[in-house]
Amino acid sequence: MEIRIRFEKHGQGHVFQYWDELGSEEQASLLEQAEEIDLDELDRLINTLVKATEAHSEINYDVLEPAPYERIPEGLANDARWQAAKEAGEAALRSGRVAAFTVAGGQGTRLGYDGPKGTFPISPIKHKPLFQLFAEKIMAARRRFQCDLPWFIMTSNVNHDTTAAFFAENDFFGLGGESVRFFRQGRMPAVDLEGCILMESKSAIAMSPDGHGGSMRALDRSGALDEMESRGIDLLSYFQVDNPHVQVVDPCFIGFHALSGTSMSSKMLPKAYEKEKLGHFCISGDRLEVVEYSDMPDRLTALRDESGALKFIAGSIAIHIVSVDFVRKLTNEASALALPFHKALKKIPYLNTSGELVRPTEANGVKFETFVFDALPFAGEAVIVESTRLGDFSPVKNAEGLDSPESCQADQQRLFAQWLMAEGVELDLDETGVPIHKLEVSPLFGYDAESFSESWKRFGEAVDFSKDVYLGDF
Repeated sequence: MEIRIRFEKHGQGHVFQYWDELGSEEQASLLEQAEEIDLDELDRLINTLVKATEAHSEINYDVLEPAPYERIPEGLANDARWQAAKEAGEAALRSGRVAAFTVAGGQGTRLGYDGPKGTFPISPIKHKPLFQLFAEKIMAARRRFQCDLPWFIMTSNVNHDTTAAFFAENDFFGLGGESVRFFRQGRMPAVDLEGCILMESKSAIAMSPDGHGGSMRALDRSGALDEMESRGIDLLSYFQVDNPHVQVVDPCFIGFHALSGTSMSSKMLPKAYEKEKLGHFCISGDRLEVVEYSDMPDRLTALRDESGALKFIAGSIAIHIVSVDFVRKLTNEASALALPFHKALKKIPYLNTSGELVRPTEANGVKFETFVFDALPFAGEAVIVESTRLGDFSPVKNAEGLDSPESCQADQQRLFAQWLMAEGVELDLDETGVPIHKLEVSPLFGYDAESFSESWKRFGEAVDFSKDVYLGDF
């Protein structure tokens, strides 16, 4: 068998150790997994990341500087630059140049939820799942800008079928099945500390997702890039599934990207405190970098400017605009551009030489992953645009406490309350700014302050806020 010979030549023949004991379905499954693996690439990663004797960082922290960004002006509506960006973004949307792109490969395990994270119910009153909120934002943008705005969703081997079935069961939330495209994230084999591929059973390789940077390769390998180009789409609005506050398409953000001529742009939030778990946008020499919060030296995270504000204040929130032709360059094997792999030491269950499953109590292996923000140094004059927490970022990651369903639902209601109070509505709020009575606004009624104001002026009279209120489609 040719593939078995190939694995043996690369010193990984043990993958087929139990081949003769397997049934036909198990053999087919193992072959399918093995075909996913680029053995030449794996050899390179083992030599550079696993067997290398010294850890190496390309970042010189002594010359690191905070990255500049487009600050939100006090009078945004009257700011010429921001209004020009908004007009350019709206024009790009109306002309059909933009697609929404969601990274949705995760399960709701940390939430104590059995299912794809995108199916997790999160709105305060109607308990709409994350996918529905994004779908309604897309529908609202289609109506506002009279455009197609297709939606590309990257799933994983774990949740692909369940995710696709969920959308079919819900009639694609009115978007039309032809405009929602699912494709799977790539996977990489886990290896032990000597570089041998780990097996999780006699017929299963220990495979893991290749990181959110793998979304670039998945776009190419799935044929999604070809589809986009055939439809005249050249801009992707990238966001992650666990953030219901995200502006799925933000005209100002799209416009800044389009006017700059860059290949990739990112949103930032001012960090709330030194140790907040957000990556830092930095300049290293002449390169824009995102330095993970866990890698940033304490002496730099603590630095403050003359006003007392954090010097390295620009935090990454995984919201980007990426040009389609740039994704092509990143994924073209003949190109000099490529996202680097990183290693993560993990406790990985594995099959030992006696064919028994071992569950280690300490790190015994390496998983390989790529990060989408590693593309920024290749993007030219990348643009970073400031956003607000309530306007763009309240993720759902943990079952309790910070970044939990409870904190996210509270933030949703704080945002809706802000919109209403800007229209002169008096609300009873608790000491944290959350309405006493529950409040929910469908994205189809208003997905930002401007669209909400327009709907409120037309349909918002005589609403009784002495009880729970849901403002839905009209």
